[in-house]
Amino acid sequence: MHLRLIVAPDCTDRVVDQLVGDARVTNVVVLAGAARRPAGDVVHCDVTREATSDILAWLKEQGVYDDGSVALSAVDAAPSRNAWETERAAPGAPDDAVVWDAVVDQAFAETRGSWAFYAFLTLATMIAAIAVVTDSAILVVGAMVVGPEFGVIAALALGLALHKTTLVSGAAVLLLKGFLVAIVLTVAAALLARAAGWIDVGNITAARPLTGFIWRPDKWSAVVAVLAGCAGVLSQTAGRANALVGVFISVTTVPAAGDLALSVALWAPSHIGGSAAQLGINLGGMTVAGVITLLAQRALWRLQARSWSKNPS
Repeated sequence: MHLRLIVAPDCTDRVVDQLVGDARVTNVVVLAGAARRPAGDVVHCDVTREATSDILAWLKEQGVYDDGSVALSAVDAAPSRNAWETERAAPGAPDDAVVWDAVVDQAFAETRGSWAFYAFLTLATMIAAIAVVTDSAILVVGAMVVGPEFGVIAALALGLALHKTTLVSGAAVLLLKGFLVAIVLTVAAALLARAAGWIDVGNITAARPLTGFIWRPDKWSAVVAVLAGCAGVLSQTAGRANALVGVFISVTTVPAAGDLALSVALWAPSHIGGSAAQLGINLGGMTVAGVITLLAQRALWRLQARSWSKNPS
């Protein structure tokens, strides 16, 4: 990880000495007086992912978070002998380390509720509704990929795991509002389609061999939700964002919302309960799995760090 720090001049020597003296830190560069807002010295360094949380915790204790600035970015490649030696000085594997400050910052960003979040969730729900009408598995997958809800679910799990009430309330409210807006707008669109004669209640109640699973949750719905929640949280904490695509394709949140909206618009009471249950099972399962995964990661990393501190060789 690359750290760009702005440090108050009276704290620079202490910070630089700490960074230079840590074998897990390299490429330390100091630009005295270069920063203007906030004013101070600019310090650049590269830190092994395993050590990043330790370094950030120390910087926070020194007041850098309050009096200066901290910015993190991932280093995609560092093909030098110096970097390799620095990595060998850190315990554990990079993918096992969680940069908690970065994860928390990303989680708060996910809960801001941009118009794009509502737009993508609404579009995904409408695509899912069309998938139900046409009994198209391809459109179901498309709706899953377009849906942006997992980042907010992960933020909710993180807030619960770290006891951050602001994060929990922000994520929960955004999920509720997001799905409510998406379902209401999809209901309105379905009513227009019904008035135009494009769809009728038979589209819901007819046999749907490819999409019937959406409104019929079973034990496997809960299993998949739990596994997807674990995989999704791991992909975010380990910096493996590409794995999230597989999570999007595996969970039935958006398809259930689309089925629910269509069932309300065409009034198919027997399907409303099933699709609502599917939505609740997936949201609940992923949240619980995310909390357990985060707590397990913290516990395992603490054990590993404690073991290394007793036997650093």
